[in-house]
Amino acid sequence: MNQATIMPVLGDTLCERLKGLALPPVRLASTQGGSIDLSALPSPRTVIYCYPRTSEPGQPALAGWDVIPGAKGCTPQACSFRDHHADLASLGAAVFGLSTQPTAYQQEMAARLHLPFAVLSDAQFALTEALGLPTFEAGGMRLIQRLTLVLREGAVEAVFYPVSQPEQSAAQAIEWLEANPL
Repeated sequence: MNQATIMPVLGDTLCERLKGLALPPVRLASTQGGSIDLSALPSPRTVIYCYPRTSEPGQPALAGWDVIPGAKGCTPQACSFRDHHADLASLGAAVFGLSTQPTAYQQEMAARLHLPFAVLSDAQFALTEALGLPTFEAGGMRLIQRLTLVLREGAVEAVFYPVSQPEQSAAQAIEWLEANPL
């Protein structure tokens, strides 16, 4: 059985397991300085898009990156959330990006892409492991698989996994928020 066949089953299981789960009080380093505890945010809803990694400018992508299911598309996904940030805010949702890359690199990426929201680093896998989020290995690195979480008052309300069209991830979150108003 290939990975493409397994992922939808895992996706259904992951989505059902996470729904209703309260986030643990884990502080994650933010590209906007300090750290954020996603379990204690004041916003009624929060959208967190999790992604494996963005490549460094001027450096080639990891060998075989484009053939790993769900790996390619981190920059288009971030730009999509940037471009739809006002729409998400109008629906009462704060937005955060999340990867396992170090904050210093994320700060460069956030500045380069002009992201109006913080990107959080789970370099120690504290949140990833506490929630049992899916990961994979590439280039000797452990990376989080692409997924989107919608939180309501610190608990998981919706999960989108797998995310097969990263550039449509923000629109998918908006569509769900519109269909499920507060």
